[in-house]
Amino acid sequence: MTNDLLRRLNISLPIILAPLGGGPSTPELAAAVANAGGLGTLACPYLTPEQIPATIRRFRQLAPGKPLNVNLFAGAWTTNPPPVDPAPMQNFLASIHQSLGLPAPLLPAIPADPFPAQFEAMLSEPPEIFSFTFGIPSPSQMSILKSSNIVTIGTATTPEEAGLLTSAGCDAIIAQGSEAGGHRGTFTQPAEDALIPLFDLLNRIRPITTLPLIAAGGLMTGADISRALSHGASAAMLGTAFLPCPESGASPAYKNALSQTHHDTTILTRAFSGRLARGLPNTFTQANITPIPPYPLQNLLTRPMRTAANQQNNSEYLSLWAGQGVSYLRPMPAADLVQRLAQELDPAYQ
Repeated sequence: MTNDLLRRLNISLPIILAPLGGGPSTPELAAAVANAGGLGTLACPYLTPEQIPATIRRFRQLAPGKPLNVNLFAGAWTTNPPPVDPAPMQNFLASIHQSLGLPAPLLPAIPADPFPAQFEAMLSEPPEIFSFTFGIPSPSQMSILKSSNIVTIGTATTPEEAGLLTSAGCDAIIAQGSEAGGHRGTFTQPAEDALIPLFDLLNRIRPITTLPLIAAGGLMTGADISRALSHGASAAMLGTAFLPCPESGASPAYKNALSQTHHDTTILTRAFSGRLARGLPNTFTQANITPIPPYPLQNLLTRPMRTAANQQNNSEYLSLWAGQGVSYLRPMPAADLVQRLAQELDPAYQ
């Protein structure tokens, strides 16, 4: 199949790897999807400016000649978060730190927004596509992207956000439905007020923009992709489906927790980062922790706990991001999964 977006992205299948930040995203996973005919994505929001070009170069080695999407957080950072007393959270984390063999948690200083330096680093090894979430790059940054012939894709969780992305000059829009795993990309209102199911969101965005739409949220099978295309999407973005792949950097504890999920048990929580996100419940999310400091302070506070839990194969203190289709996981190599998804597409979209 083909359409204007697929031709623009230079891919043969309407399958895009979602950005899986925080560990699961690897050049090997992105390259496997790209070599199979989809669009590979590198999630780089937690990488240093030095790591980003090296990661892009690794993808180029593994998937020569294939297009690449690099994803960053635009607009998420604030060095002056709303005043919330962090002491209750520090006290709560203290006992967890002790159980994990960590020193008592210290209140971290909030560094400067990493996005500007990450953006410049990305441009040093420019990808064909740049996607972003949590906001919109500045007009000057959007101008640089356009002059560099980089396709720009923003994330919208509401029709209003889709309108803003259209006005900003984006080339396509990711419609992130409420079913999506990981962080909500909402940037115009509280995320709890922007939980629109995917197909409803597609129907509401389609009349207000002529930009191609990429459907994201709970999509796990070729039939799911076909349904998204029938609702006006030009392609589908899948993340949770690729988490158990051997190329994924998700930890053994993370993959094991996913494998034990036989129906949708996902919840929305701010516990790990201060931003609303969907994932599997565990001991940490089920605790009554109030108040939760906002992002990025909470994300920095819980990082030592998450790192230690990951090293100790303890899923009770990991952020187990997953979408609502998690029970349909099919562990297999990424290229095989792309091929399976393509085979499952409705003949009308092949």
